[in-house]
Amino acid sequence: MALWVTLLCTLVASLLGGLYLLGVFRRRGPDEPPLDKGTIPWLGYLLDFRKDSSAFLKRMQRKHGDIFTVLIGGYYFTFVMDPFCFGAIVKESRSKLDFRTFATKLVLQVFGYKAIEANHSMIHASSTKHLMGDGLTVMTQATMENFQKLMFFSLRSGEEKRVWKEDNLFHYCYNIVFRAGYLALYGTEPHQGEDNKEKANEQDRIHSNQVFHEFRKYDRLFPRLAYAVLPPKDKREAERLKRFFWSMLSVKKSCQKDNISGWISDQNQFLAENGVPEYMRDRFMFMLLWASQGNTGPTAFWLLFYLMKHPEAMKAVKEEVDKVTRENGQEPKPGSPPINITRDMLNQTPILDSAVEETLRLVAAPILVRAVLQDTSLKTSSGTEYTIRKGDRLALFPHVSVQMNPEIHPEPHEFRYNRFVNPDGTKKDFYKNGKRLKYFNMPWGAGVSICPGRFFATAEIKLFVFLMLSHYDLELVNREEEIPAIDVSRWGFGTMQPVRDIRFRYRLRF
Repeated sequence: MALWVTLLCTLVASLLGGLYLLGVFRRRGPDEPPLDKGTIPWLGYLLDFRKDSSAFLKRMQRKHGDIFTVLIGGYYFTFVMDPFCFGAIVKESRSKLDFRTFATKLVLQVFGYKAIEANHSMIHASSTKHLMGDGLTVMTQATMENFQKLMFFSLRSGEEKRVWKEDNLFHYCYNIVFRAGYLALYGTEPHQGEDNKEKANEQDRIHSNQVFHEFRKYDRLFPRLAYAVLPPKDKREAERLKRFFWSMLSVKKSCQKDNISGWISDQNQFLAENGVPEYMRDRFMFMLLWASQGNTGPTAFWLLFYLMKHPEAMKAVKEEVDKVTRENGQEPKPGSPPINITRDMLNQTPILDSAVEETLRLVAAPILVRAVLQDTSLKTSSGTEYTIRKGDRLALFPHVSVQMNPEIHPEPHEFRYNRFVNPDGTKKDFYKNGKRLKYFNMPWGAGVSICPGRFFATAEIKLFVFLMLSHYDLELVNREEEIPAIDVSRWGFGTMQPVRDIRFRYRLRF
């Protein structure tokens, strides 16, 4: 009898424990945000969130207001949609709100890299040194040279005449921008003497194109890989691609390259000095590739597409580009070499800057997540104070709460190239309810988790568009082309991608 009682108690305890883990017993505390667990234990709203994160969060905001807690796949996420709360969240101490917990798990899952404690500070220090200030000047020049290598090599041979060429815009932009950034960061084919330089350049063009095509295969799998929902066939392909990049970007192979960026070499050296094994450093290099090149090409696509869709925007940006080029003693002419764009020139383009920022406002949609390590108090702009429970996750989705908010950005679905610039070239301020906002556009995240490579990424995009507008006439094949729908599976992972490509044509201006 005692044995049966023991077994029964054990069974009941296990059942109750299981129900607890499934979230059945969770109730909203007196000072906590509205709680919505959905109808399915443990899963909660996982399927709705994965299907279309933006639509789901808009629905929850209409139902619960600007702050609410939802159950998603066994985790309780508190989403904060009030932009006046963002400052307190991104500045909160790591002892209370920690972004690294979530990021570390994701990086291990999608890149196979097991992060060390010093990773964040290392990346920040290296990015400050090489992707900002004087270091950014060096990187801008290296990227400029690789753009020229990829885009204009046929000019020297006389192959490129002033005739229209057609291509797929998304593929073209992603391909060129990815490859230029990849070569600038990870190095180029070595050569001895001027005679062998063109052979080395041709090898770079072939090799970088092969890397891009494999990268695109991985990029397409990325959202489902991050959610751990790949079917067996795709999972095997993802593992094959990981091994390909671990090998292609390996420390051993990088030693054979010329012109490796300090950003790459310094971080590899730091990891080696801190005892990280070589195979794990190879994986780290793959993570850096996706982090640095996964969003710039898609952003360049949207920017060029919007400019071609809006002739007044194209005219204003092209006039600015031509003006800056002339004022810096350069002018594209028949038979002349491609222009050389410097970082100083990129700092003279307020209209282009605004067009880039407007593009990011429309299509950049990261989700910022923090693990809640202690019960944390949060006061909203209405004066209501909430307690965020220890063990939950706190999340921001600026695309809905800020970037597409009509109170902050009138007609938010419209592309306005000069939305972020005043007539005198200074940056505009933005307000909600008459109060000035600090966080009115957040494509790069914010606080300690802000993208450390944002200045280099912006320089890449601007260099590419600057070159395209300087040297080519551009137009959509279908002048009435509709804006393509976005791939909703990519919400939360950076710049959104279109569900279909767009045909465009280009020809030399001179």
